[in-house]
Amino acid sequence: MAGRPRSEVARKAILRAALDLCARDGYQSVTMKGIAQAAGSGRQTVYRWWQTKAQVLLEGLTEILAAEVPPVPETGDARADLAAFLRQTFALARGVAGQVVVGLMADAQYDQELAAELRSKIIMPRRRALRSVLERGALPAGVDPELAVDLIYGAMWYRLLNRHADVNGELAEEIAGLLARIR
Repeated sequence: MAGRPRSEVARKAILRAALDLCARDGYQSVTMKGIAQAAGSGRQTVYRWWQTKAQVLLEGLTEILAAEVPPVPETGDARADLAAFLRQTFALARGVAGQVVVGLMADAQYDQELAAELRSKIIMPRRRALRSVLERGALPAGVDPELAVDLIYGAMWYRLLNRHADVNGELAEEIAGLLARIR
């Protein structure tokens, strides 16, 4: 028996509430009950569409990335294109998207289904996007693009997880400059 179709208005309210709660209180403090209350929906509605807060937040994150990540224009200057891509990526990481993805990554360590979804919906598309920018000429000859992607995102993740330094435009410029000097 098919359930009632999702109300797009209710779905968006629930996703927005989940993201707002995460931004305000942190990933660990978000609950399905809190999401329902903040969205003005019943818990049954939320649970009918998602089983866990991770699923709600993953869908919300996917929508953020779809809406807020325009393609990086090709200027003909590979270093500038890479720096622009990284500034855009790091700006997202400093906001709620970063809080959500760090929380999801922590949960994914113990939930293989979530890990697979996170990889397919968030991680791999962002890896492909960075690799595409790198392959415009930002990589020195002989440098493995996959290793370069690991190194670049590794710096971002290390800073996001340890909070010892900012993930910002300065880091974007430093990484782009470092790759340019390797030539």
